[in-house]
This record gives sequence, C-alpha cells and structure tokens, in this order.
Amino acid sequence: MKTVHKLVLKSYLGPMILTFFIVMFVLIMQFMWRYIDELVGKGLDMSVIGELMFWAAMTLIPMGLPLATLLAAIMTLGNLGENYELLALKSAGISLPRILRPLIIVVSAISIGSFFVANNLVPHATKKIYALLYDIRQQKQSIEFKDGLFFNGMDDISIRVDRQDPKTKLLNGVLIYDTSDPNGNMTTTLADSGYISLSDDKKYLLVTLYSGERYEQARGYKWFDNSELRQNIFDVYNMVMKVPGFDFERTDQSMFNGSQTKNVRELQAGIDSLEKISSESASASYEPLLNTFIFPFDKSLASDSIPHVDMPRAELAEKIENLPVRSKVSIYDVALNKARNSRSYYSFDEATSKEALNQLYRYKVEWHKKMSLPVSIMIFFLIGAPLGAIIRKGGLGMPVVVSVGFFVIYYIITITGEKMAREGSWDSFLGMWIATFILLPISVYLTYKATNDSNLFNAEWYLARYKKISAFFRSLFRRNAL
Repeated sequence: MKTVHKLVLKSYLGPMILTFFIVMFVLIMQFMWRYIDELVGKGLDMSVIGELMFWAAMTLIPMGLPLATLLAAIMTLGNLGENYELLALKSAGISLPRILRPLIIVVSAISIGSFFVANNLVPHATKKIYALLYDIRQQKQSIEFKDGLFFNGMDDISIRVDRQDPKTKLLNGVLIYDTSDPNGNMTTTLADSGYISLSDDKKYLLVTLYSGERYEQARGYKWFDNSELRQNIFDVYNMVMKVPGFDFERTDQSMFNGSQTKNVRELQAGIDSLEKISSESASASYEPLLNTFIFPFDKSLASDSIPHVDMPRAELAEKIENLPVRSKVSIYDVALNKARNSRSYYSFDEATSKEALNQLYRYKVEWHKKMSLPVSIMIFFLIGAPLGAIIRKGGLGMPVVVSVGFFVIYYIITITGEKMAREGSWDSFLGMWIATFILLPISVYLTYKATNDSNLFNAEWYLARYKKISAFFRSLFRRNAL
C-alpha cells in the first residue's frame, strides 16, 4: 500500500500546486484590474505595486484554496482513470476510500492550515492593503504635460505648455498661474521655453524658465478699488516650490480596523460587546422616555394656577381648560419642547442600536466565514475526487469546466447568504453555512456513486435507460389502445 499511496500523492501534489498558482494568478489579476485606475499615472515604485500584489495574494488564499483543491482532485483521479491505473487498483481489491486515504490526510492538513491562514495572516494582510490603498489614493498623479492643455494636478497652481519635446523634455510656450500665496496675491508667468520637474524626493517643484515675463498682482483688503500689478522681465528664472502629495507617505496601519482585520478571538470579544450594546439599546422602553421627557412635573412652572400632572387625566384636562390663556400657552410650549427633546433622544438611541446591530452582523459573518473555510475545502475535495473517478478525464479540459461550474454555484450561494446575513435578514450561521449544507449531500452522493462504479456520466447508460422507458410506455399505450 505504501507504493500505491506514493503514486496517488505524487499524482495529486503536482496538480494541486499548479492549479493553486494558476487560480491565484487569475484572482490577483482580477484584484489589480479592480484598482488599476488608482495605480496608473502616479509614478509608483514597483516595490509598492509588488507589495500590494503580495498582500492581495495573502487575502485571496481562502478563495483560491477550495477551487484549487477541487480542480486538482478532479485532475488527479481523472488522470488515474484515463490511464486505467484506477481500474487496476480496484481490480486488485483496493476500494476507492482506501485509495483516497492519503489524499484525505493531506487535504485535512491543508484545511487546518487554511484556518490559521484565514485567522492570522488574512487580517494582517487586509490591514496592510487598506493602508496601502489609502496612501495610494492620497498620492497625487505625477506631472505629465500635454500639448495645449492645462495641468491642474497641484493645489493653487495651473500650468499650460504649447509643446513638449519628447526627447529633451523642453517645454515651449509656458504659462503658469500661481495663487498659492497666503495673502491672496496671484502670479502669472509667461516664458518662451523652460524645464519643469519634481525633485528626487518628490517634495519640491523645480522650475527653470527662459525669456519670459512675470506679473504679480498684489491684492489687499481693498483690491477691488486699488490693486497693484508688478511686472518683471527675465532671461533666466529659477523657482523652487514645495508641492505636497507627490511623495509616497506611509500611514499608520493601526488606523484601519474593521471586522475583516480581526482574528477569531478579537471577533468573539467584539461580538460579546456588540450584543451587550444592542441588547441594552433595544431593551430601552418608552416608559423611561415618557417619564423623563414628556410627563415629569416641571417645578419652573409650579404655581397655584397650574395643576399637577399626578392627578387623573380627565381632571387634569378640565383644569387646564379652565386656565387663563397665558397659562395654557406656557403649558403647551413646555409640552412641545419636551416632545421635541424626546424625539431627538429616541432618534439617537435608535441610531446607536442600528449601528451596533450592523457591526454585530458583520462580526458574526466574519467569524463564521473563518470557521466554514476548512469545511468547504474538504467538501470540495470530496466532490472533486469522486467526479474525477467517474469522468475519467485528465488534463485541463473537462476538469476545469466541471470545477468552475461547481465553484460558481458555491460562490453565488455564499455571496447571497453573506449579503442576507450582513443585512440581518438571515441568521449569520445560516447565511455562511448554507452553501456547505447544499454541497455536503452532493459530495456524499458522488462519493457513494464513485465507490460503487456508477455510470453517472455514461451517455450510453442513460440512452439504454431511455430506450427501456420508451419501450415500456409504448407497450402501455398499445394495451390501452386495444
């Protein structure tokens, strides 16, 4: 059996590694395409993009592992069946569960490892991605001039060039509007040619202009009536301006905390706290609200002419009706103010409860997501291995089609359940485990069929059954006709 186990393991590990990297490559490209607009044109170093891709790959492992496990299982058993090796093993009296025993051990180890990846690595990687994307969004685009168009990528500065030499980067027909002066002065600079670039640390704008004029309009608090315009003519003009936002600055990643950046222990602590908060908010009844804001006796209005609110309502209404108009107005104003205050109080309490519930739903979804990942990997293996033994087709043809089909079904069900659980329409347990509950009977059924050498995907078997059923109904119709 050791030789058989080595054969099966060797046949499985190669496709597993290959398919995992293929799946991860596809998922990373999909991630990068999603954020391509935020990455292009900002002069980012390849190290920053590489770091973003690396952390994105870490967060995509929980999605890539189930698909890779399914595809590798179908390919392995399909290759063994296509080369009649699986048939030879069964002819020797080795059942399919015994053949799959080493693979089940390996996949179990992968499932356990996936939990630690999802629990420890993915939250850290998610926090890194949030920080990197925030820094990338904060960074301004690199300076790129287009002929005849204004470049407005800097605060309070607009630059227009007539033409730029693509080789020497010499700018011809330069026009610069500068309104960055804190006193409100505006400067207009015209030059026949020049060079404009960022410093090496991307913190300063280096300007060198030739043969031009510089106009500075001094604006005081009476600039509408009396403004001053100064003109300077120059042959060579050098200017250095500080321009923030072009250098890539790192943000403290501790600023980014959410349900996706926490492990199971932190999620459980958050769930306990949020359940307490939501319970306290939801248990707030109208009674303290009424007693506090609407019906308490206000001593500021206490007088012989104003009745006490402790008396019966009918008597209270009668006494209020008999009060002078000024006293009625005073009572109605106090009641109106207390009603408005009570509405504000209850609105704040309702918003607090709703926010706590939304966070509670998100925390529970993430908690169940981490727990369901190992189970989904094992179920995908138990679907893929019997399918490969039944289909008996290796390579990347039929296995890819079948794998993608099952994974799409699983993904659609999971996304739907997660959405309903986040909204509170479904329980978090049901929303995150419904795909597992649906695929588990399928895996058991396929394993049973593969163990008993079922003709599940044999077209000739279905054709023979169809002919038998058709012959039965034809004979039945003939008897009824007679």
